[in-house]
Amino acid sequence: MSHPIHLLHLGPAAPDLSTSAFGPFVVHAVARLDQLAAALDRQDYDAVVIEQTDADALPALAAWAGLARTVLDAAVLVVAPEPGAADALRLVHMGVQDVLSLRAADAGTLARAARLAVERKRLERAARKAYATDLATGLPNHAQLMEHMSHLLALREREPAAMALLALRIAGLSATEARLGTEAANVLRRKVAVRLRAALRASDVVASVGGDSFVVLLAWIDAAANAERVAAKLAQSLQRPFTVAGQDVAVAVSTGVAQYPLHGKEADALLRRALGQAGDARAQGRAGLSPRGGSAAANDE
Repeated sequence: MSHPIHLLHLGPAAPDLSTSAFGPFVVHAVARLDQLAAALDRQDYDAVVIEQTDADALPALAAWAGLARTVLDAAVLVVAPEPGAADALRLVHMGVQDVLSLRAADAGTLARAARLAVERKRLERAARKAYATDLATGLPNHAQLMEHMSHLLALREREPAAMALLALRIAGLSATEARLGTEAANVLRRKVAVRLRAALRASDVVASVGGDSFVVLLAWIDAAANAERVAAKLAQSLQRPFTVAGQDVAVAVSTGVAQYPLHGKEADALLRRALGQAGDARAQGRAGLSPRGGSAAANDE
């Protein structure tokens, strides 16, 4: 037997999908969008069905701040009486899997559509994961970071809380590649990534956004000073030399910080600020490197 599909249904009456060959289904019912959002906060669902009794409600659904987060988490189906083509296409472009006519959406049709939508979502996630991973480190890359930030920023519109983006530019990676080879440089990148990950909370995200740059997304911070404190802690954690190809390799780090909402509310703007600051800042740490990133002894950079 296949694993149950957990389906969250918003509408007047939850459908009975217990006998469907496309199941098994475990159906959870809510009556309002705020209840749907709260349910998604409590647990994960494979599919979400949003049933609207009025086709005129579709523009409001498209404007709902929680939709961006919902389509990332689950396969979303919208059911409405005679949905217009323009409204349906707009919802699909926003990530909704399908828009069904209420008249045709009986239990059998809905079960089939939900199961196929869940399978498409799984394939989409697998493809996105392959596309959105930095092969050298296994970390999320720029595309995945931006998607995650957009998801989190949409949530913050509904549940305001401070968050921060930290950028770290690593001096010493290209010198390692020139001296020890590409694979050694990739080993060093992976070791930097592991050390950064070990110094953070499970809820924080580390991404690789370029050959010498990493970005850390702090999902929430209690005070503005905490972002600078974490950036300094991460820079300090990288001051100990790394062992690569049997040799001690040192790096230097420059950091930049952007805070939400203080420095902006858009993912692109926050990333530009953090990377810009890191690019302008003086690298911290010597351990064989001069403060400006050049080698004091071994011409590392």
